Amino acid sequence: MEVWQFIAGGGEDEDETIIISAKREAYEEANIGMDCNYSVLDTQNSIPTYCFKEARKIWGENCLVIPEYTFAVRMDTTILELSQEHTEYEWVDYNTALKRLRYDSNKTALWELDSKIKLGTLN
Repeated sequence: MEVWQFIAGGGEDEDETIIISAKREAYEEANIGMDCNYSVLDTQNSIPTYCFKEARKIWGENCLVIPEYTFAVRMDTTILELSQEHTEYEWVDYNTALKRLRYDSNKTALWELDSKIKLGTLN
């Protein structure tokens, strides 16, 4: 199954803030520096826990949905070092990315990021 999406994950460690969790995941999955400039986007979603293999083990039986937060990161390089969770990456323009993304929440986050860049309001 070929699915293009942004780096996702986190939330396993209850003592982490959402930004620390995002930085950790980006570092673990693509070697994106923890010191890069991250911006929290407003786009949020809820994902049903049945989408995750270890959901009950991680969050317990009564947890039915988990929050999805989105971030932008400014990097000094376009070179990533992918973990085994990923097979490839490609830097593409907005319209190509929009066509490739499967999940509506990812498309919304991409639109928000593009809009903030155009408006000059991205932190």
